This record gives sequence, C-alpha cells and structure tokens, in this order.
Amino acid sequence: MPIKPSVKLVLIGLCLGLPASLWLAMSWGSSGWLWPHRLSPEDQQVIWALRLPRAVAAWVVGALLALAGVLMQVLLRNPLADPYILGLSGGASVFALLGFTLAGTLGLTWLPIPLWAFAGALITMVLVFVLAQGRGAWSTTRILLTGVVIAAGWGALISLILALGPDASLRSMLFWMMGDLSYAQLSPAWLGGVFLLMALVWLRARNLNVMAQGQLQAQLLGESIQARFWEVYVLASLLTGIAVSIAGAIGFVGLIVPHLMRLIVGADHRLLVPAATLFGGSFLVIADTIARTVLAPHQLPVGVLTALIGVPLFLLLLNQAIRIR
Repeated sequence: MPIKPSVKLVLIGLCLGLPASLWLAMSWGSSGWLWPHRLSPEDQQVIWALRLPRAVAAWVVGALLALAGVLMQVLLRNPLADPYILGLSGGASVFALLGFTLAGTLGLTWLPIPLWAFAGALITMVLVFVLAQGRGAWSTTRILLTGVVIAAGWGALISLILALGPDASLRSMLFWMMGDLSYAQLSPAWLGGVFLLMALVWLRARNLNVMAQGQLQAQLLGESIQARFWEVYVLASLLTGIAVSIAGAIGFVGLIVPHLMRLIVGADHRLLVPAATLFGGSFLVIADTIARTVLAPHQLPVGVLTALIGVPLFLLLLNQAIRIR
C-alpha cells in the first residue's frame, strides 16, 4: 500500500526531530545556552559528560515506552492499555525501593538500583505469564485481570516500604517512583540490546496488523494467535522493564504517544511502530529538558511533567475520538 504524502512528511519530520531534540537537550540547561558559541573546557564537560548521556537515555526510555504501549494495546485490544497495566512498573518499583532501603540501612550498594528494578520487572513478567495461563483457554481478560491483581499487590508492598523505609532514602525513593533521569546511564551493551528489541518489534509489524483485527480474523489468515500473543507479551514486558529500570515509572508516554501517532499516520503498524518510536523518544527528551531547566537550579521529576502534559492531551484526544464516532 503506497504511503500518503502527508504521512511521508510526518515521518520525515519525526526523523529530523531526533537530532533536533538532542541538540536542544545539549544546548539548554540551568547554566543557559552553551551552543554553538565557543565553549570552555568546563562547558564541554557539561555537554558531553552530563547533558548528552542524559538526553540519549531519555530518548531511549521514551522510545521504549511508546513501543511497549503500541504492543500492549494490540495485545489486550484495549485503547486504554499502557506499558504498566500488567504490574511491571509495580514489581520494578518494589525491588528498586528494596535496593534503596538496603543501601540506606545496611550500606549494601554493590547491586545498582537499575538491576534491582529490572529483576522486579522480570519476576512480574514471569508471574503474570504463569498465573494467566491457568488450566483453561487463553483470553485477554484473564491476563488483564491477573496483571491488575498483581499490580494491586505490588502497590500495597510499595506503601509498606515507604512507610517503614529510612528517612534518608525517602526522597530518592519518591523521585524514582515519579520518574527521574538525573542519574540515568546507558552502557553500549544496554544500547545494543535495546535496539535489537526495537528491531524485533519493527519486523513483527505485519503480524501486529493481523493481531489487531481479532482472533478469528488472525486464524483465518493462518496466524498462530496464541504463540504470537506470548511473543508480543514478552517483548512488551522486556521493553517496559528496561525503560523502568533506567528512569523509574514515567507515566503517560506509553498511553498518549500510540494514540496520537495512530491519529496522524493511521493504524498500519508498519508506519505506527517507527512513528511512535521516534516521537516517543523526542517527546521525552524535550520533556526532560524542560523539567531540569524550568525551575533551575531545582529539577522536576520528568514523570510529573509528562503527566501534566498527558492528562489534558489525553482528554483532548478522547474528545476528538468521540466526535469522530
């Protein structure tokens, strides 16, 4: 199917938005604009050692959450599904808070907080996978209910840890739960794995189109719907787990970005997947740049800013969808 000229322009704009957002993040900060005039050695250190790594981490997290949101909405056939709906962020948060608590009380800092969070997300993924299968036939309702119940359990544990945790670690805990990129770092090994997962999702775009049409239509087209379902579930869980382990629970990106891109480029996942990836990454880079500069020298958790942007934007999109119907 040929791509409409307007959609081509959107995709070109999104591609250009990637370097533009990174340039903005490197140039703008609490110390003012540092680009493109001549830089001192101290300014170069700020750009290359602090701003650029944080901007790259923000782009990767935004892209991962947007991709995971696309997959979850196909998986559950629910436009309200987001990457956190099955409890993955809850499990990651519980383990991350345990890491903060052990570091604050016992001085156990040998295991980084991102690894604690990723372990929690993986455990949640396995729990939902095992419990949702059960003994009967597979259904999206079963996995959704299982994820919601597990998320509620993690939420109770989070409240308990926050109530009993050391006061010295409480601020770090709260910032992490609200989504914070202050200490986000990505090693080359992480980047390689992240882009491999993204490539796998892009290669499955045609299969996602079939799944979105429903189980009966997928079976008529010869698609193994149950095998594909668990494959998409694992991919979405890994994408979410990596994103949460890097920056904490940043809300609304995985919910809003797929909706917005679907309205602009259409429901064909061959276009929706790259569009959501590019826009999600650039959106979070810009949001994080604003969060760390708007009240400088104080920094806002980027998750707070994405929520402030996401709530009215989602209500606007919902209103437009109702009018179209």
